[in-house]
Amino acid sequence: MVERYSRPEMVEKWTQHARYAAWLEVEKAAVKAWAKLGKIPQEDADKIVKNATFSVERIEEIEAVTKHDLIAFNTSVSESLGDESRWFHYGMTSSDAVDTGVALQMKDSLNIIIDDVKMMMESIKVRAYEHKMTLMVGRSHGIHGEPITFGLTLAVWYDEMARHLLNLEQTMDVIAVGQISGAMGNFAHAPLELEEYAMEELGLKSEPCSNQVVHRDRYARLATTLALIASSVEKFAVQVRHLQRTEVYEAEEFFAKGQKGSSAMPHKRNPILTENITGLARIIRTCVTPAMENVALWHERDISHSSTERFWLPDAFITMDFMLHRMNRVIANLTIFPENMMKNLNLTGGLVFSQRVLLELPLQGVSRENAYRIVQRNAMKVWEEIQGGRSTTNENGESLYLNHLLADDELRKSLSEKEIRECFNYDYYTKNIDNIFKRVFK
Repeated sequence: MVERYSRPEMVEKWTQHARYAAWLEVEKAAVKAWAKLGKIPQEDADKIVKNATFSVERIEEIEAVTKHDLIAFNTSVSESLGDESRWFHYGMTSSDAVDTGVALQMKDSLNIIIDDVKMMMESIKVRAYEHKMTLMVGRSHGIHGEPITFGLTLAVWYDEMARHLLNLEQTMDVIAVGQISGAMGNFAHAPLELEEYAMEELGLKSEPCSNQVVHRDRYARLATTLALIASSVEKFAVQVRHLQRTEVYEAEEFFAKGQKGSSAMPHKRNPILTENITGLARIIRTCVTPAMENVALWHERDISHSSTERFWLPDAFITMDFMLHRMNRVIANLTIFPENMMKNLNLTGGLVFSQRVLLELPLQGVSRENAYRIVQRNAMKVWEEIQGGRSTTNENGESLYLNHLLADDELRKSLSEKEIRECFNYDYYTKNIDNIFKRVFK
């Protein structure tokens, strides 16, 4: 998936070269901080900042012998320097460079995800206003409930993504944290000021009380944030998949000229993009478990977290980026069928208006229990007739449910024909859409 489908902007953040480049940025920031504190010659610091470089191939060659990636990295960098190399990685431990480097990678990657979410929210907003008053049936348990609009469905999506955007911004504050606190986090070999200067240079905050690593509850917060977004995007994708089902057919993924749906059945137009998104959400959620389990490291640290993070961090970010762009294209190009939405809304012969009738009866002095009995009694007649294949309307085009209600003597003692007919007005269900939109799209 990474090779074939992922966007290069995100992939580039997680290459081996990017990993070592982040380490080098941290090491240079530390050198600058040492010089600022007057602990190493400014001339040597300038040489390191200007000339320090590395070779991925050389690092791999050295690591084959040392079995230690950070030592191999330091050796490769030192080979690009002169005597000033003695100040490179001075007073630091491996995790100072590694964890702070990962913080830079996570920060850059999270900025991309934040932009992706904003992009998708804008697409949702455009389509929501386009279909603000496009009537459709609302469903609970998969069964027809009451009239809503497709714009309202999209407003729900927008509001959900707005919560994720806030969560992402808060998560950024949690994960944009680094350290240069030494082997046990006690600052024995480097003063706190060194870390503070270096983190300011890097645009990160200092871990207030590190041991030997940046604490992994921060990473777990990131994993859960991405998993929550993935779950919401899957929610939207599943709804599109349902709406594209042949017997529903209220919306459809854009089907391009020349596109094929099935190798065997030429007529097929399958929701492959949203099915793909559903699968990707499952992958992103798998990142939560190792991230959570990485919180509990032995004492000041072990490296059981390291191997998992080399997988789940790039996988989660790259997959999330791809997933958001794919869902954005689905939303922006989604084909909507208002006529089919209206056809399905009328599929149950007016039963979607049952609660409106139910709520009118107590206003006329009828008990809740009797009102429910009257309304349900007529509704069950309609279900039986529909199951028997009867048309949902009579010869005059009026709904079966309306006919049964008008013919119910007990009901007519409380509601006039005009009052009953007024209960079948779609405007009743859309009267607050504008106000809802004002709340959602502030």
